[in-house]
Order: sequence, then structure tokens, then C-alpha cells
Amino acid sequence: MERVPTPPVRSKTGSPTPTRPWWTRRLLAPRVLLPWILLGVAWLLELLEQLIGAGRWSLAMGPGTPWWTLFTAPFSHGGLGHLLTNSLVFVPLSYLVLIRGFKAYLAVWIGVILLEIPIWLLWPVGSHGLSGVIYGLLGYLLLIGWLERHPLALALSLTALLLYGSALPGLLPWLTPAGVSWIGHASGFAGGVVAALAVSRQQR
Repeated sequence: MERVPTPPVRSKTGSPTPTRPWWTRRLLAPRVLLPWILLGVAWLLELLEQLIGAGRWSLAMGPGTPWWTLFTAPFSHGGLGHLLTNSLVFVPLSYLVLIRGFKAYLAVWIGVILLEIPIWLLWPVGSHGLSGVIYGLLGYLLLIGWLERHPLALALSLTALLLYGSALPGLLPWLTPAGVSWIGHASGFAGGVVAALAVSRQQR
């Protein structure tokens, strides 16, 4: 049986309307672009800080900072090296979670920001950077396989553990280098765990 070719879509004027190839539609899909857009915001803020801010722009959350720093803190970094290190981990982990869907990815971000609130209110030292979100993504991926017990979820958990399990000591204060916010890592990881529980319950 031969496949019948689909006739071209015509505009109101009668001329064929050009359609993009399927692979360009996939590359431009929101879930493909989203991690790069978020990362682009972080890089833009850091470049502006380096060029004209000179350390005067404080977007980190901490004691006495405005409430909106809960949303800006993930995009604020302590330098280009800090941002580059986070970028190399943020993008792959983002795509691993996006395999599960946009709702799962959004749930991780919401969980991370909500779990930042106690730190913002009570912790005496400021915190910033994408590492909190990175640990949130990791926490989600490690737990979702155990909660759902189906092949895709288990494969994602195993992949995350093999590739990024070495980052887990960063959750412990005595194994975290000086100047690194272990509490930001821990709250982000907890936010990812909460997201996994919420997403798993919603799908039951």
C-alpha cells in the first residue's frame, strides 16, 4: 500500500503555505528551548554584573533581602566560573527531567523556590546560584524511579545516579568546601523530592 502524499496547505490567497520540516519543529519545541532560555537569563545577568555592575548588584537571597530575591537567587552567581560550572550540569539534568514532561520540570522549580523560603527567613547567610535547582532536579530524578517503578522512571533514576551521584556529598556541611552553601543544596534537593512526591501522586 502506498502512502498518499498530503496536499500542501494553502493560504487565503490560494498559494501554498510553507511548513517547517519536522526536525525544526522539534528543535524549536518549548521543552527543548526552556533550559537554554533560563540559562540565558543567568548568563545575561552575570555578564551585566561583570561589565557594569562591578559587584554592586545583589540578586542573592539572604537576611533582610526583598521577597523577590527568592526568584532572582537561582540566576545570580559569584562569578563566571561559578556560572560555567553550574551550566554544565544544569542543562543535562534539565533534559532528563523534561523527558518526564513540562509539568515535572515546573514542579521542581516550584518546589525549590518554596523550600528556599525558610532559608530566606531564618538562615543567617545569603545563598544564590543554579546549584539549588540542580540539586532539585537531581532529587526528583533519584526519587521518581523508586516511586513509580516503571522502566522509564527507573532508567532516569539510574542515569542520574551514575552521572551525578558524586554530587550527593554536597548535601552535607562537613563535606562541602568553604564558601559553598550546603544549605542551599539541601533545600533544593528537598524541593525536588517534594516535586517527585507531588507528580507521582497526581499520576496515580
